[in-house]
Amino acid sequence: MPSRSKNSAAPVTFDLPLDLLAKIEACRESLGASSASAVIRAALDRFDFAGCQPVISPHRQISVRLTTEQHTALKRYAKIKDVSVGVLLRMAVEDLPMAKPRAKKSTAKRAQRAHK
Repeated sequence: MPSRSKNSAAPVTFDLPLDLLAKIEACRESLGASSASAVIRAALDRFDFAGCQPVISPHRQISVRLTTEQHTALKRYAKIKDVSVGVLLRMAVEDLPMAKPRAKKSTAKRAQRAHK
């Protein structure tokens, strides 16, 4: 098997918001870069990975049971809205009203019940 040279390029696929795609295009034009790949390579060469402080949002994967109707509707709306099912699920959960905390029974009431 032939060894890969140190400078060979490998494809990497990732999602970017449209505003960053527009920034890549603007930088491509201003830098005279031949492609978006050239802009990304330049960004990686100049970025301070050692000093960066990424914002990490903790996530946990869960599994839930949905009715067939809910699952079908989710897939249909995901296709219509051109987003993932996960995006719609997160939006639905975020739209829930905040639950009011249940009031704890007072110690006095518990003491009264204990004496009965």
